[in-house]
Amino acid sequence: MQSSHLSSESSGAMAEALPQMAVSSGNEPEQPHGYQWTALSVTTVGALLASIQGSALLIALPNIMGELHASFFVIMWILMGYLLIMTVLTPIVGRLADIFGRKLLYNSGFLMFTLGSLVAGLAQPQFRGADLIVGRVIQGIGGALMVTNSTAIVTDAFKKGQVGLGLGINQIAGAAGFLLGPIVGGLLTEISWRWVFLFNVPLGIFGLIWGIWRLREPLKNTVRQHIDWVGVITLTVGFIGVLLSLSMIAFPMLPQSVTIALFVIGVISLIIFGIVEPRVKEPVIQLRLFKDRLFALASLSGLLNGIARGAVLFLLIFYLQGPYAQDPLIAGLMLTPFGLLFLIIGPLSGRLSDRVGSKILAPIGLFVSALGLLGLVFIEPYTPYWLLSVFMALMGGGSGFFSSPNTNAIMSAVTPQMRGAAAGILNMLNNVGQMLSIVIVFPLALSNVPQEAVMQIFIYGKGMGNFTSAQDALMSGLHTAFLVSCLISVVAMVVAALRPAHR
Repeated sequence: MQSSHLSSESSGAMAEALPQMAVSSGNEPEQPHGYQWTALSVTTVGALLASIQGSALLIALPNIMGELHASFFVIMWILMGYLLIMTVLTPIVGRLADIFGRKLLYNSGFLMFTLGSLVAGLAQPQFRGADLIVGRVIQGIGGALMVTNSTAIVTDAFKKGQVGLGLGINQIAGAAGFLLGPIVGGLLTEISWRWVFLFNVPLGIFGLIWGIWRLREPLKNTVRQHIDWVGVITLTVGFIGVLLSLSMIAFPMLPQSVTIALFVIGVISLIIFGIVEPRVKEPVIQLRLFKDRLFALASLSGLLNGIARGAVLFLLIFYLQGPYAQDPLIAGLMLTPFGLLFLIIGPLSGRLSDRVGSKILAPIGLFVSALGLLGLVFIEPYTPYWLLSVFMALMGGGSGFFSSPNTNAIMSAVTPQMRGAAAGILNMLNNVGQMLSIVIVFPLALSNVPQEAVMQIFIYGKGMGNFTSAQDALMSGLHTAFLVSCLISVVAMVVAALRPAHR
């Protein structure tokens, strides 16, 4: 869960300041001494909560499927439902944060994530996973509230010139959670898969209490603001329609006619949104932000990076449990090089971006990540693990080298009053990228692999000894998927190199 991660804009008075987004934010209020570390401790708990859940859940999925008698597609929607609701809500959350305050919404995120974890952990077999999907959707609501506001909270708390450091440290929490997730998931699943979710409950309660006690509301809006309900409705319907219909390509659960209807409704809603929003005084997404070249190109490179690597680790799980014949726990642990390098490089690149800017750092990170993806194009079932580790380390290190500087550039390009909006857009594009990544690369990787072989790989983790032809098809599909991801990463690198330096 990176910070990865979208929303809207503020009042009419602020709109006039849009062309000068990159100028100073001298109206920023002074914070109490040491508050930046207190705020960072709160967002760190949230980052750990979400990232541990994400990687631990992958380990628990086989047990979940067995006990709940869920189908493979239900299992996939346990993953996709969370991501879909995150994508839909993050721009709206950013706007609401600008109106009602980041503290209220962030702490509400802790509450919703904890409630969703409880619902998921108590799922019953007679519902065949449907109630667990509901729990994941509630978790997604909480995740949107936390992730969108965490970036803005950290940016508010740290002084100019130290923002990259704060964002980098926050990124550590996400990477550390990703590293701990397979271990936590493996240990808890030995007791029951339910504890993978119930584990979040005490941690979420602690985060909620800590956030209520320690977070401050740094900005006070003196201008009365309103919610753009037309924008909220058209954006929500548009995202749900388009993303849900596109995801049905990879994981079909609805009749084709319904899928087409969803897509058409979604596209029409987004067109209406694009026509109406520029005319709204207080829009849910301030589209004029994209008139700033730095903001627009940094956001686009973030979107492309999300598409390039969003599904890669999941595909590696398929590879490690299938052709590489590892059990789920070992496969999860084998992903450590990615998270470890992300963990090490992230804060260093964030601090470095405070000193030299992100214009050079971000393209370098994407180039290194592309090298790792290019290496994965040539892996085979017999590839030595040390070489796999090198490729994963390049991906993780490159991602870390890109993410913090790119986030720093986006958040430094806007005034304090716009940070909720900027964070909302950032997270929205990141989530859209991840969903598009799954929609694009999964059909490439799995379209020629028999369903029973996919079930054996993913659910039972027994390798592919009985599916020799399917193994060849899977390896060919993986090579194609990794190549496409590599090419998208190269395009992201070019886009990142074209943007101006941030001050």
